[in-house]
Amino acid sequence: MVGKTKVGAASPMGFILGFGIVSMLMDIVYEAALSVQGPLLYSVGATAAVVGLVSGLGEATSLAGRLASGPAADRSGRYWTFALLGYAATGLAVPAMGFAGSVLGVSFLIVFERFGKSLRTPSRDAMLSHAASRVGRGKGFAFHEALDQVGAVAGPLIAAAILQATHNAYGPALGVMFIPGLGAIGVLLYLRYRVPRPEVFEEDDEADSAEDDAVSASKVSAAEPIKLPRLFWIYTGFCGLVLAGVGTFGVMSFHMVSAQIVSAPTVAVLYAVAMGVDGVFALITGSIYDKVGVRVLFVLPVVSAIVPLFAFGNSLVSVIAGVVLWGASLGIQESTMRAAVADMVPGCKRATSYGMLSVFMGVGSFVGAGVTGALYAHGQAAIVMYALVLEAAACVLLFLALRGARK
Repeated sequence: MVGKTKVGAASPMGFILGFGIVSMLMDIVYEAALSVQGPLLYSVGATAAVVGLVSGLGEATSLAGRLASGPAADRSGRYWTFALLGYAATGLAVPAMGFAGSVLGVSFLIVFERFGKSLRTPSRDAMLSHAASRVGRGKGFAFHEALDQVGAVAGPLIAAAILQATHNAYGPALGVMFIPGLGAIGVLLYLRYRVPRPEVFEEDDEADSAEDDAVSASKVSAAEPIKLPRLFWIYTGFCGLVLAGVGTFGVMSFHMVSAQIVSAPTVAVLYAVAMGVDGVFALITGSIYDKVGVRVLFVLPVVSAIVPLFAFGNSLVSVIAGVVLWGASLGIQESTMRAAVADMVPGCKRATSYGMLSVFMGVGSFVGAGVTGALYAHGQAAIVMYALVLEAAACVLLFLALRGARK
């Protein structure tokens, strides 16, 4: 076992640090693109409805695609292959966006970039989980997320600076992202060389309990398939409705530039602010969830319902407030929404449940962006009313989920 646990002399924390650097570099790339998605589409002639459709389809692809890529990686064991293909897709798509020059070209590249994220994320998290088992999974994933958010803030700021210097030339602003993208692939290949089998980090522990695992496996194989509980389906309905009730940043940023409230470089800066707020609220609500449970999620539909009240306003102060609120809702989604699933579903169905949750969230994102984009032509009041109705319905589902949990 000694030879195996060395894993090419890489320590578990060193492996997590390496993947954190990969994520940080690639976040610089794709968060730069997401921060100017609306203004970029506007610059090539897209309407608000098209921006909503494209951004929604991109998010739906990113989330729902994991339902296929995760099981495929598990069946084949080719986690590194899925990770490399996914990161390469993003690293190539984003620099090309600035030179596409048409609504169709930019739209295709936006969706393709999100497809790359759906390919890599399940495999990345699976490999990280092995190393994190040695340092504490909470600590391991938190450390990785911290580095990830550094890139999420840096990417939009870099794009904003280049857009400002080049008078809104998207080619240079996104073309330069080839450099951190190439760096991320280089670090990823180095990690693969050092740790070709990340699962070896857990093999010592598995050997210690091999007899217990064998007994458990025989019981699972002999048992009937475990159905996902009714509580889980109510909860995923809540998650889908929350996302369907709030538009994507693409639609909000389209409003900012089309209404001439801020410039394209400022939009990218505001996106960076939202990413910072995201990280803060993820930590806050994640900590509160450990104390009070799912009840903390009642704040999510409330925050989401008032986002359009500010985000689609006509003053700089209003849109800044909307961006901050949107970032807060995103942070709650990314920390607490997924944590609750682990308390509802047995371990043997956890991967399946997260896949289904991704489908509901993906469909919700698609609907939210598409409807918000379509309603944009009818004014802010229509968007606000739509959000209020869906978020109220989401509150009802969460209340039902809590009642079901008590039974």
